[in-house]
Amino acid sequence: MTPELKQLQEKTRRHFLEQSPLGLAAMYLADKLGAAATNPQANPLSVRKPHHEPKAQAVIYMHMAGSPSQLELFDYKPELIKYNGKPCPDELLKGKRFAFIKGVPQMMGTPYQFAQHGKSGGWVSELLPHFSKVVDDVTIIRSMTTDQFNHAPAQLFLHTGTPRFGGAAMGAWATYGLGSENQDLPGYVVLVGGGNNPDAGKSLWGSGFLPSVYQGVQCRTQGDPVLFLSDPEGMTRSLRRKTLDAIKDLNELQQQREGDPETAARISQYELAYRMQMSVPDVMDIQKEPAHIHKLYGSEPGKVSFANNCLLARRLVEKGVRFVQLFQWGWDHHGSSKREDIRHDLPIRTRNIDQPVAALVQDLKQRGLLDKTLIVWGGEFGRTPMRENRGGSYGSFVGRDHHPYAFTMWMAGGGIKRGLNYGSTDEIGYYPAENKVAVRDIQATVLHLLGLDARKLSYPFQGLNQRLIGPTDEARVLNDLIA
Repeated sequence: MTPELKQLQEKTRRHFLEQSPLGLAAMYLADKLGAAATNPQANPLSVRKPHHEPKAQAVIYMHMAGSPSQLELFDYKPELIKYNGKPCPDELLKGKRFAFIKGVPQMMGTPYQFAQHGKSGGWVSELLPHFSKVVDDVTIIRSMTTDQFNHAPAQLFLHTGTPRFGGAAMGAWATYGLGSENQDLPGYVVLVGGGNNPDAGKSLWGSGFLPSVYQGVQCRTQGDPVLFLSDPEGMTRSLRRKTLDAIKDLNELQQQREGDPETAARISQYELAYRMQMSVPDVMDIQKEPAHIHKLYGSEPGKVSFANNCLLARRLVEKGVRFVQLFQWGWDHHGSSKREDIRHDLPIRTRNIDQPVAALVQDLKQRGLLDKTLIVWGGEFGRTPMRENRGGSYGSFVGRDHHPYAFTMWMAGGGIKRGLNYGSTDEIGYYPAENKVAVRDIQATVLHLLGLDARKLSYPFQGLNQRLIGPTDEARVLNDLIA
């Protein structure tokens, strides 16, 4: 008997009830978590039954960190071109908060040409020639809005449901609700490109208050696919197995003694890591792809690129990974430098993603995977119809400030209608004019397409049943988008 147990044995029932109300509450909540949280033999990533029949089995979410300008890519505004260089009307400035705009800025029309494409007649910029060929396979949402206007809070709100650190990512919720189809790979994989992490960092794919087994696993396209996955020098695979068996026995003793759900998650993570040593290098090896596929994506084995990440995303969902998230940094075009000039740098950014994005849609379609794989593309907010005048003056570079009131996203596959142009903004692209879509609507719709009810999918934490869509029921499933 341990000293702690001996001390507890000497306490009276009155002492116990007096000093442990929180402990009793914790016991109640632990019981509510189910076998996956309390039974060390249970697998928290095992496949679970959805709330309703799903349209999609997997998600590929492509986030352009920094927020691309919808006015240069998808939201054609000929009236804004007419107002180019004129002072912004007072009613668009009064009571508004901007990240860097000061005083009265000038209106700014796009320097790029637009044209309608496909049978759907979707307006697409000349900067996206490859994407323009797949517009009939996607739904473009031009009426997005958010209530966050700085990068990190807006990214957190979009991906975790709260603008503060500590929330669980959308991919973590998906794997918590459904488990994973492939027990030799993580249920949630993250690929980062563009040279930097997004502003909110790795919290964007964290598990928050959910058990850590549901957090996103970041993979790399150079070196070891997952850091610290390889055995230490001098350790054989059989020795690694014996080591893990010993650690498992100790962890199970700890689990039986303490009842901490995180211990069960740790056991599962050790076992998954062992299996991943064989499965991850195989799925991450894009050299196995034929030459015509590399030509389609523009991918180059051994290099770091968005094209490689898109190809990897297809390979991962093909192998049963539930949620794949691609973060591509570099879309914050304020016009404060050449690197942030929409005339100089934006064409570079679009060239990097245009062909791979279109290829991903085409490749999934030709393999029969598009109907069961949901693709989501977008940033955390939009860009202003006004030219940014940082400090109240203009320099030699051109850009736009953060704009939470209107931006564009698009979705494809996984139960989404094809060739749909949904929502619109006013004549200058300042506010949604038709079919306004909120961030929480996107969250509810993604979960719905996976077979999950966003109102029912919850986890007890800090006295609340936490949900991706937050505590209220304002989120709605976008049924107009669903095939």
